[in-house]
Amino acid sequence: MGRMVTVGDIELWTEEFGDPSHPAVLLIAGSMSQGLLWPDEFIGRLAAAGHHVVRYDHRDVGRSTARDFTEHPYTWADLKADAVGLMDALEISSAHLVGHSAGGLLAQWIAVENPQRVDSLTVIGSSPLGEHEGQVLVRALTGQAQPEGSLPEPAPEFTAFFRQAATSPPPATRAQAIDFQIELARVLHGTERPSEFDEDAQRRLEERLHDRMRDPRTAANHRLAGMADLDSEPVGALARVTAPTLVIEGTAEPVKPGHGHLIAQAITGAHLKTIPGMGHMLTTGAIGPVTDALLTHLNTTTQKTTPPSPQPANK
Repeated sequence: MGRMVTVGDIELWTEEFGDPSHPAVLLIAGSMSQGLLWPDEFIGRLAAAGHHVVRYDHRDVGRSTARDFTEHPYTWADLKADAVGLMDALEISSAHLVGHSAGGLLAQWIAVENPQRVDSLTVIGSSPLGEHEGQVLVRALTGQAQPEGSLPEPAPEFTAFFRQAATSPPPATRAQAIDFQIELARVLHGTERPSEFDEDAQRRLEERLHDRMRDPRTAANHRLAGMADLDSEPVGALARVTAPTLVIEGTAEPVKPGHGHLIAQAITGAHLKTIPGMGHMLTTGAIGPVTDALLTHLNTTTQKTTPPSPQPANK
C-alpha cells in the first residue's frame, strides 16, 4: 500500500518491505518510471534474504507530488537530492543502492558525493555518470552523427520506435496511452527472446501504472529536468567511487548497449554481470538471474562491512 513521506517541500510515495533493522536496500527507478516497476518477486526475494527494501516514486510520477514545471522547475541534481532526503526521512544512515537506467545514474552520483551513505552500489541497464547519455540519444533520434568517443547509441529498433512516435499524434485517450506503453515495453524487452513478452501481463501492469498517477502529464517533467542543466553531472567522477559495485547489463539491451562495460571500467574493482537474453527491463525471465547476482553481491558486501559480534571476555 505504501505511504507518503515528506522530503523537503514534496511528498514521495514510498513502500517498505522486510525488517527495518535489517540492512537497507534503496531501489531507484529510471526516468519517468514508477517504483512499481521494481517487480514484487524481485523485492520479495531481497526481503526474504534479510534486507529492508525500499522503493518509491520520483517526484512527478506515480503517487508522488506532481506539479507544473514552469512554476516548480528542478534538475536531475534535485532528483538525486530526493533520494538522499528520503533516506534521511526514513532514518536510514546508509544503504545498498540499486538503480535502474537513469536511476543507476542517480545511484552513481550519490556514491560519488555521499560515499558514507552507500554500503554498496548496483547499476542495471545504466550509463556512466558524466557521459551525457541523453545527448547521444537525441543525436540518434535526429539522425546526427555521433562524435568520436561518444557512448554507443541505442539499437535501431529503439530509435525507429521513437522516430515513428515523433511523427504520430500523441495518445489522446487512456486506451491509446496504455497501448503505446505496451508497444514501448515490447521494444524495451529486446529482440533475443520475443516469445517471452507477455502482452496480457504487460497490459495489466500498464493499466495499474496509468490509473495510479496523480497527473499523467507531469512524467515528462523529467525530460525538462534533464535539459535544465546539461552540465550538472560531474565528469570523470566514477574513479572516486569507493563502494563495492556490481554492474548488470542484458545481452539484448536496446537503450544503452555496452554502457555497462564502460561503468565497470571506470569504477575500481567493479564487477560486470551480463544476463543472456535480457533487454532493458526486469522482465520475468530476467528476475531470477538478476536477483541471484544481486544477492551474491549484497551478501559479500554485508559480510565485509558488518563488524564481528563482540566475544565474551575470558574468565
